[in-house]
Amino acid sequence: MDVNQPKQEHLLALKVMRLTKPTLFTNVLVTCEERDLPGSLFNQLMKDDPSTVKGAETLMLGEMLTLPQNFGNIFLGETFSSYISVHNDSNQVVKDILVKADLQTSSQRLNLSASSAAVAELKPDCCIDDVIHHEVKEIGTHILVCAVSYTTQTGEKMYFRKFFKFQVLKPLDVKTKFYNAETDEVFLEAQIQNITTSPMFMEKVSLEPSMMYNVAELNTVDTAGKSESTFGSRTYLQPMDTRQYLYCLKPKQEFAEKAGIIKGVTVIGKLDIVWKTNLGERGRLQTSQLQRMAPGYGDVRLSLETIPDTVNLEEPFDITCKITNCSSERTMDLVLEMCNTNSIHWCGVSGRQLGKLHPSSSLHLALTLLSSVQGLQSVSGLRLTDTFLKRTYEYDDIAQVCVVSSEFKQS
Repeated sequence: MDVNQPKQEHLLALKVMRLTKPTLFTNVLVTCEERDLPGSLFNQLMKDDPSTVKGAETLMLGEMLTLPQNFGNIFLGETFSSYISVHNDSNQVVKDILVKADLQTSSQRLNLSASSAAVAELKPDCCIDDVIHHEVKEIGTHILVCAVSYTTQTGEKMYFRKFFKFQVLKPLDVKTKFYNAETDEVFLEAQIQNITTSPMFMEKVSLEPSMMYNVAELNTVDTAGKSESTFGSRTYLQPMDTRQYLYCLKPKQEFAEKAGIIKGVTVIGKLDIVWKTNLGERGRLQTSQLQRMAPGYGDVRLSLETIPDTVNLEEPFDITCKITNCSSERTMDLVLEMCNTNSIHWCGVSGRQLGKLHPSSSLHLALTLLSSVQGLQSVSGLRLTDTFLKRTYEYDDIAQVCVVSSEFKQS
């Protein structure tokens, strides 16, 4: 903390103290075995120590609290609280006292004073107290500027300031990954790392989706009819540990049919993270709007609506495809061709006309096929040709299906 002392003697004294939670007192363990030279002396001293836990003297954690010994660390998302006291050290009555507290960051200057009105007078040995609070939203250097102005009995106007400089640190490292599914769903993986030196209790990590999406959290499992967190009942994050959260975003019904709109959406939403540290000290962070790379489907998109997980060898099975014209201006006239592969054989007529498909519209298509090879097989070999532009779109590895011998019944 950097304090600039006033150059002249003032009648008032300014004191500033950061308000923070105390910490649990920790003992320094000094012990030995009874056969050693000190015998049971060290163990007895620990038992007589009033700060130790009775019956568990060898634990470093005590039952007493320790008041902060220094300014400590301030992390982004926490609430900075400070106690400001102006005391009249003189034997004179001081008038028109005005105390002002500003917080200077790298981008702005904030007024934190609870009141802007001046105090009429301050008698000797009396003080003016104020408590300020500010939720820290920027990292880097912060300067608390405390200014005091007053008038002496002789009518002389006096003024002085003090500066308190501190650094705001980053508590969490957040990394995100996006996975675009064929069904317009978007999966978000958020990796959150505790980069402080103390454990955190993760109270809430949620995703606030943009207006076009609904979100489902995939961080719980159902056990005996109850929903439990995948991280257990005690969601503590130790220093430098990382935790992964998964979310599934689905387009809202009113936007699901508008392929052109959903295709270009890059803004997904923002993460809201709430945690607690020492004795319930609360912190909260909201990320900026998360953006994904818009998937490049081209002019025509083909996706699977339904497909069985497991099928029998050399027995036909049905799938349902959805074909979407992603163009916002051009109507297409499509022809479907089905090309067999080494393991997948299509049933039906290849080269059939699908008709005209208007911009941003879709059609559903039921197809039948069979597999001649067991194992996990990839569905490939569909070709769509736009007769207007004489352009062919190839679709391979659309999905995978498990092919088993017909002797085994599907579960």
